[in-house]
Amino acid sequence: METKEAILAFSQSEKAKASLLMISQLLEIYNGLPDHERHAGERFLRPLIAMTANEIHLSKKMTPSDLWAPVDKSLNTALVMMNSGVLAEATYHVVQAISAVTTIGQRAMQDLINRKLL
Repeated sequence: METKEAILAFSQSEKAKASLLMISQLLEIYNGLPDHERHAGERFLRPLIAMTANEIHLSKKMTPSDLWAPVDKSLNTALVMMNSGVLAEATYHVVQAISAVTTIGQRAMQDLINRKLL
């Protein structure tokens, strides 16, 4: 990974991780809502998940895209769960995306440390 790519990967991973953690927490709240209130919860989650997916796509263009493939796959699966009406099942896939993003950040940080930039 080149220096610029490592810096961008680290930066993008932190931004994506923050968004994914927020989604994860909102999904936990959603899962605790009574059925008659879940529609309102979905109205918050749908745009947030879509915006995060757009950020992941941007990250794939800014840094080596193979880094982001597992994140993209997990988030797309979460979107499929949401669109299939089983939003409660999306939590697992969001957690997988968080794990993959954390790995990207760790790899980028290690690369920057090895270059003595951190």
